[in-house]
Amino acid sequence: MKSSVEYWLSFHLLEISDYVLTLGGVLAATLAILMGFVISRVVRKTIAKIGSLRAQDSSAQIYTLGRIVHYVLMLISFIVATSFLGVSFDKLAIIAGALGVGIGFGLQSIVNNFVCGIIILFEKSLKVGDLIELESGVFGEVIEINIRSTLIRTGDNIDMLIPNSEFINGRVTNWTLEENIRRFRIPFGVAYGSDKDLVRKAALEAADSVSHTLKHNKRVPVVLMTGFGESSLDFELAVWVNSESVKKPAQLTSDYLWALDTAFRKYEIEIPFPQRDLHVRSGLPNNSF
Repeated sequence: MKSSVEYWLSFHLLEISDYVLTLGGVLAATLAILMGFVISRVVRKTIAKIGSLRAQDSSAQIYTLGRIVHYVLMLISFIVATSFLGVSFDKLAIIAGALGVGIGFGLQSIVNNFVCGIIILFEKSLKVGDLIELESGVFGEVIEINIRSTLIRTGDNIDMLIPNSEFINGRVTNWTLEENIRRFRIPFGVAYGSDKDLVRKAALEAADSVSHTLKHNKRVPVVLMTGFGESSLDFELAVWVNSESVKKPAQLTSDYLWALDTAFRKYEIEIPFPQRDLHVRSGLPNNSF
């Protein structure tokens, strides 16, 4: 039985000059790669478990550490696998040269995205959980930062895979880079002749009634008059909102507009509508029609 196992393990699958690829080498290399994945997964879960016991602010650092550990362990498992395959470092240099040619012809995009992903992880300008807006118009929350792409989830729960190079080469607006709270401006208008002080009172009451509004002494809602419109006095309600609400801008805007309409109805403040004057000229001769 033993001799049979040894026979199959030493069975030659490929012979090129002085290089021999055996079945045992292939099995050992496959096992090394699988073990790399398993160990990486266990280590990352352990890191995530330890990170969950710490402050929530460290979640991005824990994720970055987990990704780096994964890349290092997979590199080690790859080197071990090549040694089981009987590939020497001299031959690895030849393979690296061939890969360099391949990168020059067709793989440069993949390598570019990989390098950009590493830059993103180390630079910390983009973290899991951040709310971002790309130059292309994509708006959503960062879910994962992978080797080739970053997973973005929009407010409609649509998952989008964005190449990492787009975050490096393009303009990215990070709504939650330093702080996870921000100020929203809700535009609205009232009819000419409305009491401006009453408008301010109604708008501030509306802001206070919405749960998104941040209760902070230095970051209070304000009402700004922005101009004289065609048929309205134009205002903005500028409000600071809490961290959870920042990720729901559409729902947030709707809630404030809803509250403003309720407050204006309470104080009988008129909402403007386009007005047109019609001038009728009399005394025209009948044949003019």
